[in-house]
Amino acid sequence: MVSAAERLAQNFDFSVIGKATELKKRLWFVVGALIIARLGAYIPIPGIDPQVLAEIFKRHAGGALGMFNMFSGGALGRMTIFALGIVPYVTSSIITQLMTVASPQLAALKKEGASGQRKINQYSRYGTVLLAFIQGYGIAVGLEGMHGDHGISAVIDPGVFFRVVTAMTLVGGTMFLMWIGEQITARGVGNGTSLIIFANIVAGLPVAVGSTLELGRTGALSTEVILLIGAMVIGLVGFVVLMERAQRRILVQYPKRQVGMKIMGGDSSHLPLKFNMAGVIPPIFASSILLFPLTIAGFNQGKGPSWLTNVTAYLGHGQPLYIVLYVAIISFFCFFYTALQYNPNDTADNLKKGGGFIAGIRPGKNTAEYLDYVITRLTVIGAIYLSFVCAFPEILIANYKIPFNLGGTGMLIVVSVPMDFIAQVQSHLFAPSV
Repeated sequence: MVSAAERLAQNFDFSVIGKATELKKRLWFVVGALIIARLGAYIPIPGIDPQVLAEIFKRHAGGALGMFNMFSGGALGRMTIFALGIVPYVTSSIITQLMTVASPQLAALKKEGASGQRKINQYSRYGTVLLAFIQGYGIAVGLEGMHGDHGISAVIDPGVFFRVVTAMTLVGGTMFLMWIGEQITARGVGNGTSLIIFANIVAGLPVAVGSTLELGRTGALSTEVILLIGAMVIGLVGFVVLMERAQRRILVQYPKRQVGMKIMGGDSSHLPLKFNMAGVIPPIFASSILLFPLTIAGFNQGKGPSWLTNVTAYLGHGQPLYIVLYVAIISFFCFFYTALQYNPNDTADNLKKGGGFIAGIRPGKNTAEYLDYVITRLTVIGAIYLSFVCAFPEILIANYKIPFNLGGTGMLIVVSVPMDFIAQVQSHLFAPSV
């Protein structure tokens, strides 16, 4: 007789051990890469007075500086070599994807498969260098014109040399982060860019929580308000998890066919469609567009034209116009980016080629129209969900002056990135052996 231990040894897939060992190496690589990315956030750019910089940043942290500082893990507030973070690369990648719709040449490259995608990625890198240099040079010029509370300049020795060195240093830091992100994607687990942004946001959470508790200790916030805020954050996190995992599963059937003496087919599967196909792209774009005037006004220190002052007043955090435009831009990019990412015609053609069909819907054009109808309704729900998650914390922060990092965009990243990372780990561990 065969013992239970022998039966277990016979049925056990020993390839899982090898996969676990490889997965462990990949996870350690991810940890090491993220540590390097965090260490660079503490290497300062030469020629800047740190005390004056801290005063200036505290005064202007409510604009786009605050959001970019969150994405850079505090590197912008300390003005380090990673001050720009990986945001220029993200912005360049998004712009390149959007240009594939407007440019026939890029659209043709996209259809070429892996080789075309490599060329598109190369264009994204070129765009990253350009954006990072423009932003870095703008930051250098802005710093030269900014002064602390006692009129002391933030730059020790202003001039052309400082501007060029600062811009080149920031470009180098962004490109190094981009390279680390690509290495994580290739040699680690998950999307490297998302993991770097996630690590930067999480790195600032302890300080933010401590600042909130300090407001409670000094009496600026009551205990009831702090508990209510904590309950709201937990509720929003649960709501984000629910919506990010929510799917509309469309039943796809395959007809039976006879092969020799056997009847093959007759199976069915599901076509999963997410409620939020656009991810965190709409909030990032909306925040960047709306906070740009605040950043320009902050650098000018009230010396700009009067119309710019009026715009910044109406577009302040928590203002009705800001909330309305925020929701409108998020909704627009939800539909635009979903249409860019998902093509119902391609899905309908693939189903038709594979012999699949949706019950009650004719293959081909009718299937594409039905999928477009379903996706439109799902995108409406997704836009409402993103608008609520992003606008509600803005109102909360504006009314209660809470120094908390988890705004709408940050919360989406903090919740969705670990979910995707866990899914990647599971798929890597349980993938069939080749």
